[in-house]
Amino acid sequence: YREELAERGPGAEAVRRTVATAGRTVLFSSLTVAAALAALMAFPQPYLRSMGLAGVITVVSAALFALLGLPPLLALLGKRVNSLAPRRWQRDSGAARATEGRWYRVAQAVMRRPAVFALAATAVLLLIASPLLGVRFTGVDPTLLPEETSAGRVAAVLDEDYDARATSPLQIVLETDGAPDTSRLADYTERIGAVPGVKSVGTPVELDDRYWEIDAVLAEDPLTDSSMDAVEAVQDLAAPYTARYTGRTADFLAQRASIADSLPLAGGILVVVTLLLLFAFSGSVVLPLKALVMNLLSTGAAFGFLVWVFQDGNLGFAPQTGLEATTPVLVFALAFGLSTDYNVFLLSRIKEARAQGLDNREAVAQGLSRTGGIVTSAAVLFCIPVGALAMARLVFIQELGLGAAFAVLIDATVVRAFLVPSLMALLGAANWWAPSPLRALHRALRLDRMEHAAEDTPASTPAPDKTAAPVG
Repeated sequence: YREELAERGPGAEAVRRTVATAGRTVLFSSLTVAAALAALMAFPQPYLRSMGLAGVITVVSAALFALLGLPPLLALLGKRVNSLAPRRWQRDSGAARATEGRWYRVAQAVMRRPAVFALAATAVLLLIASPLLGVRFTGVDPTLLPEETSAGRVAAVLDEDYDARATSPLQIVLETDGAPDTSRLADYTERIGAVPGVKSVGTPVELDDRYWEIDAVLAEDPLTDSSMDAVEAVQDLAAPYTARYTGRTADFLAQRASIADSLPLAGGILVVVTLLLLFAFSGSVVLPLKALVMNLLSTGAAFGFLVWVFQDGNLGFAPQTGLEATTPVLVFALAFGLSTDYNVFLLSRIKEARAQGLDNREAVAQGLSRTGGIVTSAAVLFCIPVGALAMARLVFIQELGLGAAFAVLIDATVVRAFLVPSLMALLGAANWWAPSPLRALHRALRLDRMEHAAEDTPASTPAPDKTAAPVG
């Protein structure tokens, strides 16, 4: 709006053009973030589903305010939007500003040697992600609670004064037909005791007329690999009656299996919706695929960082047995959505520059220059509250805050400054390629009609470059 204000002065036209360009970008970026968070609702865990639903509601609410509430507010403020702003924020919209500044110089330097920078940025991201090769997952246990709480004190006493293996046995509940065969129960109990990793087995206990319970004490702590192997072996035994399994080890295995079963659906929702939205925004099939690859690299780096910090015990954090199982899912959804969000803002400016007749490299450099301050500010504003979670007293909350903040920082620096401009330069006009049927569909649906409505060339725009490739 400040650019349009400097170009045309206050009035309806400045607001209209702001909504037609930046508003369109806000619409698509909010939809991509909402889609990433909506994928969390594919998981059956209420914790993940509620996080996804809350995220979607928050994003949609913010988008509605930006698209419906902010434009009339800007119209009322007019030039007063700059009343308390530093002079350097009261910028004009001329091409001169887009061809100066550190982001413009960085983009031009990267695009002079795009292959070198693309390989270097990818190598850095893969190096940061490399600790993922040794990742382990674990569950949340009561010992993570602060000792100043009542539950935390009880957990600490149990952990210090009692054998954790005895206080957290594998509990097997058998549903009988009302008159169980005691010999079959005894045989099953004996077979459980013979499983490697099982230390002892209790006598079957009658809970009521139909249900019997057998407790098996494991040889190692509940969430160790050997204990999980032992529980899986017990679950593979042929039980004389319908058996159900609980306890810390069995509960974690059930949670892990449930997450793994839901991952294909959640990933499919995320990938398909993201590809469709980015195609609708750009008219290209190459840019959405490239965005997916870059998002995977940045989120992979975030996960590697989490393994290095928490599992390996760096940056002052105590080593953990593994990452909490739901944390990677949440971090991935947040990081993926925000990475796509920043990509949409950058692509929007690049498309505007190309629509003015600039060639691919100049359009990329100007797009990076125009979005540099905005994306940097957005990343910092996100990292401050989310990164503050790293000071929480619960480890899995620390993992969520630090992982999400690091993913956004990586995307706003390494990916945006080096990987995006280098790949845009390497692919050139191919960035905007789409098969003829999809191009026809994009035109038929008029998915970019808001953008075209604002493409009347301002007086300060340079003459079109006749050699530039057509947009889309």
